[in-house]
Amino acid sequence: MTIAVTGATGFVGQAMLDEAARLGIPVRALTRKPQKPRKGVEWVKGDLASAKALAALVKGTEAVIHVAGVVNTPDPVQFEIGNVAGTLAVVEATLKAGVPRFIQVSSLSAREPGLSAYGKSKRRAEKIVKASALDWTIVRPPAIYGPRDTDMFELFRAARWGVVPVPEDGAASMIHVADLASLLFALVPSGEDVTYKVFEPDDGRKGGWPHKEMARAIGEAVGRKVLTPGLSKPMLLRAAALDALFRGAKAKLTIDRVNYMSHPDWVCARSKAPPKSRWTPRIDTREGLKATATWYRENKWL
Repeated sequence: MTIAVTGATGFVGQAMLDEAARLGIPVRALTRKPQKPRKGVEWVKGDLASAKALAALVKGTEAVIHVAGVVNTPDPVQFEIGNVAGTLAVVEATLKAGVPRFIQVSSLSAREPGLSAYGKSKRRAEKIVKASALDWTIVRPPAIYGPRDTDMFELFRAARWGVVPVPEDGAASMIHVADLASLLFALVPSGEDVTYKVFEPDDGRKGGWPHKEMARAIGEAVGRKVLTPGLSKPMLLRAAALDALFRGAKAKLTIDRVNYMSHPDWVCARSKAPPKSRWTPRIDTREGLKATATWYRENKWL
């Protein structure tokens, strides 16, 4: 059994390779750059724009797990290229190869596509998958954290200085990247319990994490009691302008992300939880945050 994986060199993808190694599952993974040999991984050089590379990636595999995509960019067109056109290309390659099983990693933002260009692109990608003849399952993760993550890292770094600004209202669900990876592999066998369904997995905490409580938990993880000033949308927009001024195209807080963050409800729906017979989260979030902070320190990020 070989599983094809896109986005294997990214944050979620690296966790998937770790999980595949733990399970003893061979993986064929797409990469744009040369990679060091890794046991159990067959690297295929190319990207989502290369039909030849995608054909080589999916040929003879049991399932395709599509993780790759554009998460953050100041240019909305890049969301369309990476998330919409990219998904279409992978779906077409999967169909041509006769691989029936397809798992799409979407985002909770697809639930509210009118709020951000990112969410709109992820919803459009979902529609492509749903319209296909594939045996599909869609997974909409909430906020993902864990080792190697560069986005949540910004909050850990802020916590080290004792101040973690957050949106003034609302709550969000969370999931550790290792739990997400284990779910994706648990969904590979098709069945009525998972086929043609959309799942919103999280850490199991009912009602999610109010933003300030999440910030305080991150503070605890780095050993600091933190202040958690609530920022209104106008204040977040000003912060985004400053981030763009200082970091340019590498800015983490874009206007698109402000529109997303300002929505008060990013809590996963209980009705869309994955079946417990397949998967349940293993990692307590407070402990997971502490372990993530330790990883950041050991790797000289903090």
